[in-house]
Amino acid sequence: MKAEERAGEPRRTNPGSTVTAAEEWTSVADPAGAASLLQVENLSVRIAGLHILQGVSFDVASSGVTVLLGRNGVGKSTTLRAILGLTPRNGTATGSVRLGGEQILGRPTHALVKAGLGFVPEDRCVFAGLTVAENLRLAERTDTPDYDLVFSLFPELSKRARQRAGSLSGGQQQMLSLGRVLLNRNRLLLIDEPTKGLAPKVVTEVAEALERAAQAVPVLLVEQNLAVVRRLAGDAVVIAAGQVAWTGPGEQLLADPALTKSLLAVNAAGGH
Repeated sequence: MKAEERAGEPRRTNPGSTVTAAEEWTSVADPAGAASLLQVENLSVRIAGLHILQGVSFDVASSGVTVLLGRNGVGKSTTLRAILGLTPRNGTATGSVRLGGEQILGRPTHALVKAGLGFVPEDRCVFAGLTVAENLRLAERTDTPDYDLVFSLFPELSKRARQRAGSLSGGQQQMLSLGRVLLNRNRLLLIDEPTKGLAPKVVTEVAEALERAAQAVPVLLVEQNLAVVRRLAGDAVVIAAGQVAWTGPGEQLLADPALTKSLLAVNAAGGH
């Protein structure tokens, strides 16, 4: 079946089965039922002589959303990229990153993606010259991509299947970037500032989609919009000056305006 046809008529992940996509994803995400799926220990990253991360350590729960917070330039995106093996060639990443107890730091990115790490970059990285359907088809990693889930979260993608991705709005491109990852079953999603630069209505739509996706697969999320953080976060990790400055429940952080302001230089009652 062509991707364009799937856009008009989404197919089921497992025809004839009573197992939902969420249940399938959950079984992949946490086969051992462990409290932590990802353990980052003493992660240090140097790029072009700059010591960006200086011994960062935190855990990502095996369910829900763990939010990575901090002021601009403290190393949040660098952390995600180091986990996924995307540290630049002029840089080094040392320490330990374990996924389900298995050491993954230093493994090739393509191997980590096959192992179940899904990544949504800050700059979206859609193929502008290809259609929406072609972008989605390129992201398929199995013969059972979950178009039902993607089009239920982002019906706009089904409507615009034959439209070139470069002509989409910023919000629609973000939906496409998220949709490409959600086509596949993942053990963990790494998502970098998905609401950055989006209109308030689209921010709400993206937050709703992330909330639903997080019911099925754990998420490590970099996000600056505190309204989105308040809605999604289970745990929060705050990075300052390349080190972990605070960890704990997101609700606890946002309930303390003085702490939030000191760590993030923002008002906890505000959206950013």
